[in-house]
Amino acid sequence: MIRALRAQVYTGFPNMKVPALRALSPADGRYADKVTTLRDIFSEYGLIRYRVLVEVRWLQCLADQNAIQELGPLSSVMKDVLNAIIDDFSLDDAERVKAIEATTNHDVKAVEYFIREKLGDGPETQALKDFLHFGCTSEDINNLSYALMMRSGRSDVVAPQMRELRNKIRGMAREYAALPMLSRTHGQTASPTTLGKELANVVARLERIEKQFGAVEVLGKFNGAVGNYNAHVIAYPDIDWPALSHGFIESLGLQPNPYTTQIEPHDWTAEYCHALVRYNTVLIDFARDIWGYISLGYFKQKVAKDEVGSSTMPHKVNPIDFENAEGNLGVANAMLSHFAEKLPISRWQRDLTDSTVQRNLGLAAGYIVIALQSLLKGVGKLRVNEDAINADVAAAWEVLAEAVQTVMRRYGIENPYEKLKALTRGQAVTREILLEFIGTLEIPDAEKERLLELTPESYIGIAAQQARDV
Repeated sequence: MIRALRAQVYTGFPNMKVPALRALSPADGRYADKVTTLRDIFSEYGLIRYRVLVEVRWLQCLADQNAIQELGPLSSVMKDVLNAIIDDFSLDDAERVKAIEATTNHDVKAVEYFIREKLGDGPETQALKDFLHFGCTSEDINNLSYALMMRSGRSDVVAPQMRELRNKIRGMAREYAALPMLSRTHGQTASPTTLGKELANVVARLERIEKQFGAVEVLGKFNGAVGNYNAHVIAYPDIDWPALSHGFIESLGLQPNPYTTQIEPHDWTAEYCHALVRYNTVLIDFARDIWGYISLGYFKQKVAKDEVGSSTMPHKVNPIDFENAEGNLGVANAMLSHFAEKLPISRWQRDLTDSTVQRNLGLAAGYIVIALQSLLKGVGKLRVNEDAINADVAAAWEVLAEAVQTVMRRYGIENPYEKLKALTRGQAVTREILLEFIGTLEIPDAEKERLLELTPESYIGIAAQQARDV
């Protein structure tokens, strides 16, 4: 075999190893090392592990109910046995579930049979086996498993990397809070800003959307075949099943959704995905702007000695990290938009179109994490070229036309905009031309002196303070 094929990507099970060079998705091939933190959460192994957790916790919940006398309270030994099924769940266990599924052709039922095996035979086990999956439809298990998966993906992986990137950009915003920089609106020179303020704008946008993303309630349902507790009530009519179900869902750290069909309607999942789409869009905007500033020479990039920028032009240091991020964020958004549009729609009480789509949630998260790591790397390589930034803004005396005509308005000079338009539009404006014009203005001497002292570099408003305050 070709030696390179020995590099393996672990997909969750020993017999499912795939050589990295033959992986269908770059998330499991080229970028496999960037998404390792997501594997135990979003993989098939992760999904099975969450299903086992939900099944066992529900069994324990039922055993705690005095009204279910047939099950009875658990002994300390059996409590340890059940907890161990969750705490010690391994790849070998997941393999066993898959082997059972090969016979049952039903993934959730395979989990139930697996737990039966783990319980073994004993004085307490028969009753427990009878109450495994009690009153449940597969979606009761699945929707909570996916909810736990997405909550963990958000809190344990995605949100920390979001914060890391935002804090890195915030640090640059404060460091370069007062560095004057020429703005460009419609690609044309415009009123100066500071480099720090432009970075602060990104920080503020990201922080707002991160809060929205973190505030999305992760919902779950646990109410039976079509959402009405039909089987529960017929078996134990005196139990307050909605209260018990809601308490169980909350014990998992999720919020109950009381009104559902067989499936939780996935509206919260759409909110979760839409929040990520908005976040990713801000990062695409950021990546493109930095790309442009690198092109202008405002930023240089730290050079890796052995890195190649171009296969034919040795001088090039390409902004590949920002281009990589933009591309992967676009792929993620395409997937997330589909999730948000498709998942809330189900024919009548249930169809299976959501099932196959949900299995790709981790892939979208993977592309986001790949992009975040590219941006972290790219931002870390940026070196501000103050000489280039200063040269641009210092030469753009035309941008002071706004300042001059605004002061002219204050003192009632006729047609101020039109006069400055005639002086500056479409032609080179030098310091001398502007100072000569200011000298002709009939305004108070103190105001005239203030305008004569004004330079493009000093015409930045409160940009520096805004950058420091972000």
